[in-house]
Amino acid sequence: MKPKVTIQGVAGCYHDAAARAYFAPTEIDTVPCDTFQAMFETLDTDASLIGILAIENTIAGALLQNHELLRKSNLTIVGEHKMRISHVLAALPGQPIDSLTEVNSHPMALMQCEQYLRRHPNLRIVEKLDTAGSAKDIAMHDLRGHAAVCGELAAELYGLEILARGIETNKRNFTRFLILADPLMAPELKPKEEQLDKSSIVFTLPHTHGALSKVLTIFSFYDMNLSKIQSMPIIGREWEYRFYIDLTFDSFVRYRQALDAVRPLLNDFRVLGEYKECKNEI
Repeated sequence: MKPKVTIQGVAGCYHDAAARAYFAPTEIDTVPCDTFQAMFETLDTDASLIGILAIENTIAGALLQNHELLRKSNLTIVGEHKMRISHVLAALPGQPIDSLTEVNSHPMALMQCEQYLRRHPNLRIVEKLDTAGSAKDIAMHDLRGHAAVCGELAAELYGLEILARGIETNKRNFTRFLILADPLMAPELKPKEEQLDKSSIVFTLPHTHGALSKVLTIFSFYDMNLSKIQSMPIIGREWEYRFYIDLTFDSFVRYRQALDAVRPLLNDFRVLGEYKECKNEI
């Protein structure tokens, strides 16, 4: 059976493209969900489902809502995928750009293509909920005169003509996605122990002087590299924070020793997942 992967968005969205790239050459079936919350609820109903979740972007930063959804779930991270986000301008076939009057897309995508769109003042900018959803609407409703800013997969899937590629202003636009699974399924999907070189953890600290410094010193002693540290305020506990940390390491044994050494200093500690770092950032 093909793996079934939940995605946020409609078919052809960037989550869809990332999932297909991660599992290639294995074919997958996708389960579209309207929101990230809905995606986690869907995953909770079927342990055989796999999830793919955008967690941070090089331009927009961390997706804080998704950090919290992951922490509150029982899912574990089994992999990651980094993908360059490149936008195209697409419309129904046979329409030159100058004949178009409106461009539709998610607000973030429109913002990322601002310089290109400014060169085409004939295009009235109209925000929509989704990049691929904009392409789908144009195709379904035969919206001539409309264009979508979307991914190449969406344009091809909905039969739109690509009028321009790479229209984003910043070409160094990458999103990091996490691959999620039920703990019972995780051993089948994650690499073998000797291949693991990255971990995501979350914890809180006692409200004492130098608490975080002590934790970081221990990680440094065990040669753990902190590739990311994200703090979030804890609602209802003024001036206290929850920390999300990504660790990379060369030795799984040393990594486990580091966790054992630091654990007594931490509260609400959880390993969100141990996996292999994705390095395809070009």
